[in-house]
Amino acid sequence: MKNKKHQTAGIVFCLAFLISPLMAGDTTSIKPSNGWRLVWSDEFKQPNGSTPDPAKWGYDVGGNGWGNNELEYYTSRTNNARIEGGKLVIEARKESFGGKDITSARLLTKDKWAWTYGRIEARIQIPRGQGIWPAFWMLGTNIDSVPWPTCGEIDIMENIGKEPGTVHGTVHGPGYFGGNGIGGPFTLPGGKAFADNFHVFAIECETNRIRWFVDGQPYFSVTPARLPKNTQWVFNKSKFLILNLAVGGGWPGYPDAQTTFPQRMVVDYVRVYSRTAPPASLP
Repeated sequence: MKNKKHQTAGIVFCLAFLISPLMAGDTTSIKPSNGWRLVWSDEFKQPNGSTPDPAKWGYDVGGNGWGNNELEYYTSRTNNARIEGGKLVIEARKESFGGKDITSARLLTKDKWAWTYGRIEARIQIPRGQGIWPAFWMLGTNIDSVPWPTCGEIDIMENIGKEPGTVHGTVHGPGYFGGNGIGGPFTLPGGKAFADNFHVFAIECETNRIRWFVDGQPYFSVTPARLPKNTQWVFNKSKFLILNLAVGGGWPGYPDAQTTFPQRMVVDYVRVYSRTAPPASLP
């Protein structure tokens, strides 16, 4: 997420990076293709009203603005993050809590699961409205010892409500962060809005290349050659996942009279794959 200072606590503890599909749960309906093998997933099949699987997800909690002057207080309550109909719902609500007027949730696999390379994807229906800021992204697991942005950040998908038909993929690192992050947009044709349907947002992360996809369509890639002079590629280390729904901030702006609550970011699944065949040659 752009223009942020990340605040996390605890000692980084990375578990196994690859597990069998059987250990990942019921994946019988998943059919990886194109040289990829499923190694981890959350299909969100718990009963309605359940919390997200605590073996896979933890929470960032608080209302400190998260380095972006955001408005929400992130909680670990099912009011803000729960399972409904086989999907994860992250809900931003207009309510007083923790000295803030809006609550939401920020889930992460930190200290539970992390990956260095692979294909990471999620099928998501994002919310809509001015000041609404959903994101699916990754941070380096060394963030507690190496501050952001040196730990590295990969934004797989970000949307700001004033751009209903556009999502952004971006990397942030030392010397290229905040408004100077390196990224590219993807815009739906015909004036369509991402909030109208589910879409699959993905990256393929390799030793010296990251590529972004929407619904299987590649739209941006970055390699060390694209970094500013005398800066460092910091993406060849393990990274954990984050799903969150922010409200307000310097980049998206703030809700206006047309913004309604609650707003819901609905996640059908999150899946991680490893390669079974060599990647295509660099373009």
